[in-house]
Amino acid sequence: MPDYGLLILPSANRVYADAAVGLTTAELAVFNDAVLDGRLSEIGETRLGGVPYVTFHAERLSERDVAFLANLSSIYALFRIEGGLLAPVTLAPLDKFDDDLITIQKYPGKTNEQFTKLLLNVTLLGSAFAGELLDRRLTVLDPLCGRGTTLNQAIMYGYHAAGLDLDQRDFDAYAAFLRTWLQRKRIKHSVEVNRLRKDKRYIGRRLDASIGVTKEDYKAGDHLTVRYVNADTTRALEFFGANTFDVIVADTPYGVQHGSRTAETGLHRNPLDLISAAAPVWAELLRPGGALGLSWNTNVASRADATKFLAAAGLTPVESSPYLGFRHRVDQAIMRDILVARRS
Repeated sequence: MPDYGLLILPSANRVYADAAVGLTTAELAVFNDAVLDGRLSEIGETRLGGVPYVTFHAERLSERDVAFLANLSSIYALFRIEGGLLAPVTLAPLDKFDDDLITIQKYPGKTNEQFTKLLLNVTLLGSAFAGELLDRRLTVLDPLCGRGTTLNQAIMYGYHAAGLDLDQRDFDAYAAFLRTWLQRKRIKHSVEVNRLRKDKRYIGRRLDASIGVTKEDYKAGDHLTVRYVNADTTRALEFFGANTFDVIVADTPYGVQHGSRTAETGLHRNPLDLISAAAPVWAELLRPGGALGLSWNTNVASRADATKFLAAAGLTPVESSPYLGFRHRVDQAIMRDILVARRS
């Protein structure tokens, strides 16, 4: 049975780099269960030439198998190991645009973009639509989207993206970034920002963008859409229809350097306050078979409590063993984990 070796993408974040092999091993196991029919075995870490690789056995990898693996969040290169030599396997990820769409933004508190992709991947794979990851223009919502790293990753995949955030500065920063980036890259697009009113009362702002992957796509009316609403996430059903999204992903506030916030309840250090208030709304926004993926700081909220709130919202937590392998340290005060739950 042949061996394969996966080389990890270098990370500027030293702490995340230390965790990357373990996270990639868990992510690969999720891919294996969800879309590779369990054809991979003996997934683990091996040092080759003094460099850590994630290695695995497979009788064969089809072209479609490799197409799935090309989208692993930390993959840099994939090799077939033959007689102690590394034979490169050509990778063709979903990426529709230059990677500076993801990497160029730098600001305090930004979530590592490799982790953002990891969270999106495992949520997609936990949904009923895992097998459509390569083939369909999926719809992604980040209900706590900040300056839009998740929105940009969804666009990179060629998916429709939507988000909400209450912070006006984050909304303004994302609107300015997206418009500037699209203009600089000479990508066909339209971007509009409008004020929202209800019963003659101002309730927020909304960014709407249409983006062509190619000029020909845009001319033909084949657009990616981005919608970002500057409003409280618990009011999401006022701006988006029920049964709209294939996946919802949120990196919840860690309750250390900043707290979670809703307009009605103010500032809270425990993300469970936010999850308990918003999870019923998020669940209603999901299509049947869709999945919600959350990351949070386990030092301030237990997995059992987070699971309880998602189950109370009518979601079924995905607790198979690969999904229990994502707990990792972010800094001295933050131990981050991922929880995925599906709407039946």
